[in-house]
Amino acid sequence: MTASTDTAVDLAERARSVAAERIPPFLRWAGGKRWLVPQILRLTSGIEVKRYHEPFVGGGSVFFALPRLEEAVLSDLNTDLIEVYREVRDHPMDIHDRLERYENTRDHYYAARAASPVDAIDRAARFIYLNHTSFNGIFRVNLRGEYNVPFGNRKSVNIPDRAALRAASERLKGARLNAADFERALGDVREGDLVFLDPPYTVAHNNNGFVKYNQHLFSFDDQRRLAESVRTLVEIGARYILTNAAHHSIDELFSTHGRRLTVSRRNVIAGKAAARGSAEEYLFTNIEEL
Repeated sequence: MTASTDTAVDLAERARSVAAERIPPFLRWAGGKRWLVPQILRLTSGIEVKRYHEPFVGGGSVFFALPRLEEAVLSDLNTDLIEVYREVRDHPMDIHDRLERYENTRDHYYAARAASPVDAIDRAARFIYLNHTSFNGIFRVNLRGEYNVPFGNRKSVNIPDRAALRAASERLKGARLNAADFERALGDVREGDLVFLDPPYTVAHNNNGFVKYNQHLFSFDDQRRLAESVRTLVEIGARYILTNAAHHSIDELFSTHGRRLTVSRRNVIAGKAAARGSAEEYLFTNIEEL
């Protein structure tokens, strides 16, 4: 066996070992819940999780933090994002090879942003590159569906390396990936399953109750649909954790379906560092305290 083969085998074994435990997400994601992972792990430490569902997967911070699951269903309305997860699962090293061609420069960024790759692996690599070099990791498209986030102008970026992509690939091999609305994504939840819900934070009477959700609008009516879905989850005996805006209209929708916690996060979306600070969010769950 050659030295290069030894290295490849060691790398694969190391990735499998890491993937069995908590691994960092390979995407930056505005509104991601990496900061909330310790509290979620405490909530779930006393329960056995065999099937896990995440219908607003985004950057997948919670999924990647949980111990290896027997079965996971990851969904999002963002079809480009779900394609990235599929390609990382199936072709991690090909994606890494493509990523090595990119540079963290303004000209390179805007050239990549304007490109329209035909190959799925190339599209996934481009998505990851733009995600790590864009302004604050925001995903935003215009009315034509074109990615239009400006260059982040960061001196250094943490593009995922071979080990990170291999570990993510190993973890994703146990997941079913769906590009779907949350209501359809929750259609096969069963008794005893764990569901983590992190929807766009729409509240009533704020900007007419709408926020931009990828190419779509997520309205307060969607929050009402989500509340009905949570009620159904409770009725069938599933466990759920829901994060949402700390607002009385949200409390009114979800407080009857479990207990409410108030959690604090650092707001990293604001454009200027001086404008960033702590913000409160609500966490609803039907998991009892240990």
